[in-house]
Amino acid sequence: MTSRPRPFRFERGAVHLPELALWLDAHDSRGPDEWAVVSHAHSDHIARHKRVILTGPTARLLRQRLSGQREERVLRFGERTAFNGPSGDFALTLLPAGHILGSAMVLVEWRGGSLLYTGDFRLRASPACEPCDFNPARGCDWLVMETTFGHPEYVFPPTVQVAANLLHFCREALGAGETPVLLGWTLGKAQELMRLLADSGLRVAVHAAVLPLARIYEQCGVRLGTYEPLDATQAKDRVLICPPTFAQSAARAALGPCRLAVATGWAMESSCKYRSGVDAAFPLSDHADFNELVEFVRQVRPRRVFTTHGFAADFAATLRDLGFAAEALVAAEQLTLSLGVAPTPSLRPAP
Repeated sequence: MTSRPRPFRFERGAVHLPELALWLDAHDSRGPDEWAVVSHAHSDHIARHKRVILTGPTARLLRQRLSGQREERVLRFGERTAFNGPSGDFALTLLPAGHILGSAMVLVEWRGGSLLYTGDFRLRASPACEPCDFNPARGCDWLVMETTFGHPEYVFPPTVQVAANLLHFCREALGAGETPVLLGWTLGKAQELMRLLADSGLRVAVHAAVLPLARIYEQCGVRLGTYEPLDATQAKDRVLICPPTFAQSAARAALGPCRLAVATGWAMESSCKYRSGVDAAFPLSDHADFNELVEFVRQVRPRRVFTTHGFAADFAATLRDLGFAAEALVAAEQLTLSLGVAPTPSLRPAP
């Protein structure tokens, strides 16, 4: 399998295409002479850029989460749009990533080739966001993909099974006179929990930090069911949806008897609930699991794959064993390639 020199740089967790003056998920603010694609509105993917390319839902969420003025180029999913770069024109297409509402993969095409950047993504369908959608017929030369759960132990059970276990946890706590508290990130995870509870018949109360983001979801057509703002003094007989920080807050202490559960992909590890200080941990993740990562590469079949985040080096090695040209965009991979030393991957918290 032949490969061409990679046309991008990986800088501080962001992809930079210098010839195009284009950044993908830049962590540092970019000026008016460069475009910055914001794949989604999680805080580790946004910054105070002057010019951004993003989807409509991400634009709404970004305005809620980050103040200031910026030039926005809002693109519809699947809309191939031409841009001018310092070294020539290029085309950019945003495709649904299935991570959270508005999240996008980025397909960049120019005279030098084509690059697909997944950002955070998953193939499993979610009731709270657009399903991941990449037509393999598009193809690409270079694939840059996140591999947060790129190790075989991270294969998630079906979402319907996780939802059933969550509901059982809630009903059991309520039956014992305790308040069930579900912990998840305010953007994405909280709304997915709300959607999973929407038809349960349970009363739901939502933390104040979740409310404005939930309203944007509803404005974009996502049905979250009936819920009310959380009042810790009137939480009895309700299921609470709160950010992880709530577990150590004074408001949590005011609840009285309660049971806490965290929703995270790291729940696949038996130690997760003990590390998190909760009563239960449910493997509800908005990232692709190991099998989905492999399946995606098989569908796309790029000329070369670059992995990043989580088990990047491990997953790149897996892909090479499967016959793909792959390398990890991490220092540990360079050590592996040059010295033959297998580094121990470090876990990075993820929603």
